[in-house]
Amino acid sequence: MTTSPSLAEHADEVWHGRAEGGVFGFTAAGRGVQDVAPGIGWRAGFGNVAAFRTGDGLVLFDTGNPGDAARLHADVRAWTAEPLTEAIYSHGHIDHVFGVDPFDAEADELGRPRPTVIAHEAVLDRFDRYVLTNGYNTVVNRRQFQQPDLTWPSRFRLPDRTYRDSLTLVRGELTFELFHAKGETDDATVAWIPERRTLCAGDLFIWVAPNAGNPQKVQRYPAEWARALRRMAALDAETLLPAHGVPIFGAARVRQALEETAEWLESLVEQTLALLNAGARLDEIVREVRPPAHLAGRPYLRPLYDEPEFVVRNIWRRYGGWYDGNPATLKPAPDAVLAGALAGLAGGPHRLADAASSAAAAGDLRLAGHLAELAVLAAPDDPALHAVRAAVFGARAEQERSVMARGVFRWAAAESRRLAAPPD
Repeated sequence: MTTSPSLAEHADEVWHGRAEGGVFGFTAAGRGVQDVAPGIGWRAGFGNVAAFRTGDGLVLFDTGNPGDAARLHADVRAWTAEPLTEAIYSHGHIDHVFGVDPFDAEADELGRPRPTVIAHEAVLDRFDRYVLTNGYNTVVNRRQFQQPDLTWPSRFRLPDRTYRDSLTLVRGELTFELFHAKGETDDATVAWIPERRTLCAGDLFIWVAPNAGNPQKVQRYPAEWARALRRMAALDAETLLPAHGVPIFGAARVRQALEETAEWLESLVEQTLALLNAGARLDEIVREVRPPAHLAGRPYLRPLYDEPEFVVRNIWRRYGGWYDGNPATLKPAPDAVLAGALAGLAGGPHRLADAASSAAAAGDLRLAGHLAELAVLAAPDDPALHAVRAAVFGARAEQERSVMARGVFRWAAAESRRLAAPPD
């Protein structure tokens, strides 16, 4: 297969860890649709789009994010004039499902059928849930991505055709063998194009440690994710097109990336279940479970978005429910009541804040976070306490590698900075 030299060279640099290419890395902004194989284009963004000229219409795998639809349409049209016949959603996250509208409008203007959108049947349930939890998703994603003006959408381009387990689409000279998988979501679709030995993985592979533990989102499926990766590896693909990050070229590299990501997930699941079955509390499990050490240096398994600690908690939730094994947390006192009691024992909330500052100075930011939060809960209108809380969580954010942890800590620091500032 022939590939764009610049893209292939960059992908090689990413593979060796010499360049960024993950979920927030290389995006090839402004480069349009790049050829990765005859008739196959790859358009980078948040998230990526794969395009297939079939000789009987254009097929897209994923369609990009809400702010990118017009640019995506222009980029695709610069690459091919073939009418879009099908668009396949890898899953229902909003960075994958918002690029169809300009193609619908184009079809209406030219008097031809609109493209058929294909997705797993659970995408419909996801869109329904997004409407029900619109406000929550707005808050969560503002916090996670530090975008205070973000508004969660309430209108979605629905699939025209859904499937449950698998679906085969034949379009022109290409076959798209679609199969369902659970992983980051319960509605994932993988596409295998055997004529080109090309695999479209969606978010099942994103060049960072799997997003299998997001603390602010619904259930993830680490064990099922690993099984899906093993199934994908067995296809012996020559090219892997992920929904985030650069493509992987070469069958050996594709297999290694998929199998080692599966191994990483399997290890966390097996360790967590062993301790859960032995009666350990969640606190103990979180402190003991670690990913395989020999995979620590892999550029596609760095904890830059999610992280192992969160994955462990999600595995517990998947198999053990929400009770963490500590009887005090089963029916706990309100946070503010507990904070007031501890402040009283300590000699006042300022004593807690002083202890938080001391813990932070000693390098124990986890303990400092507890103490600073308790101080503010005990006296929520005290600007001096908020100044300590802002400093503690600001320091925590600076030391974190994962986007998720940084987002929560920066949000907390910003809250307290506003409350610590003197009134105008």
